[in-house]
Amino acid sequence: MAAEFIGHTSNREGSDIVPTTGPVIDKTYIRNHVQAAEAAGIDRLLIGQFAQWPDNNQIAAYVFGKTERIGALLAHRPGLMAPTLGARQLATLDQFSEGRVWVHIITGGSDADQARDGDFEDHDTRYARTDEYIEVLKKVWESDAPFDHEGRFYKFKGAFSQVKPFQKPCIPISFGGSSDAAIAVAGKHADIYALWGEPLDGTRETIAKVRAAAAANGRDPSEIRFTLAFRTIVAETEDEAWSNAADILEKVKAGVARQAGGNGEKLPSNVGSVRLREAAKRGKVLDKRLWTEVAEASGAGGNSTALVGTPEQVAEAMLDYYDAGISNFLVRGFYPTADTVTYGRDVVPLVKAGIAEREARKVAAE
Repeated sequence: MAAEFIGHTSNREGSDIVPTTGPVIDKTYIRNHVQAAEAAGIDRLLIGQFAQWPDNNQIAAYVFGKTERIGALLAHRPGLMAPTLGARQLATLDQFSEGRVWVHIITGGSDADQARDGDFEDHDTRYARTDEYIEVLKKVWESDAPFDHEGRFYKFKGAFSQVKPFQKPCIPISFGGSSDAAIAVAGKHADIYALWGEPLDGTRETIAKVRAAAAANGRDPSEIRFTLAFRTIVAETEDEAWSNAADILEKVKAGVARQAGGNGEKLPSNVGSVRLREAAKRGKVLDKRLWTEVAEASGAGGNSTALVGTPEQVAEAMLDYYDAGISNFLVRGFYPTADTVTYGRDVVPLVKAGIAEREARKVAAE
């Protein structure tokens, strides 16, 4: 599979620095945003899932109806429904979209958000449940006859689905989570493993852990692909890009101050956020141009590091990650539509050209 360049869409406009506007489900915004992303050359859009948000399956269906080719990286939380039902929902969406779905398994990094949907299991128990959930998910997709299942979390008699995924044999499984428990499950099930924009050394470390976990499960480690999630701040000159970064940082800080209200809000405790905050302590800019100040200011509750520079400079930094083992690049914009278009139009072609050159050299050397 070729490298994929992934953006993000939500139910309405808004970001760390752009105030949320419009109705809770803003069809005009979604349509304009996803069509602009497709025209700019983006391959796929992350559609997140949170306890207070609209149903992301329905958002994905709307996206597919308003576009020609763009795919979805669809977040999906085990534990909120039976895996038999989840398998049918995802297979149905994959059929309607003719294979444009990747399912992104999110076990739950926030206890508070899990509790909003009635899930009070602890961290490691959630990952054990995810392991069993994915096992059933795949079996429903692949089974030609009804089957029984009895495990720690789920029990079924005569489970079967008439609808199978458009993609054979299964919808690709993307997986998020940086803890040891998460990596163990990823090594067993993930086709694609997603990590936030850490420095190159941390990225290589995580890739090695996931590959080792895959090998321990009898899998070929080279079959797992890796997605890096980060932000981009791109301008015609490097000075302009850093000036934009400084402006973004001030807006992020102002937003954090408003939200915290002086109550000392707890920092996100998931391992991915902790690793980003630890990276930020090492410096404001790491490697060539990985900017960490937003992660430090915001607490790194999501992908909050950024590559800053001209299109050529950002592409060069992305190619360093490609050399480290990253094949997919996920960007969420501070200015959602404008940043997505800039990424797809100005940066992605340069990265694709760099990847083509590298692959041609490999072939020539064989």
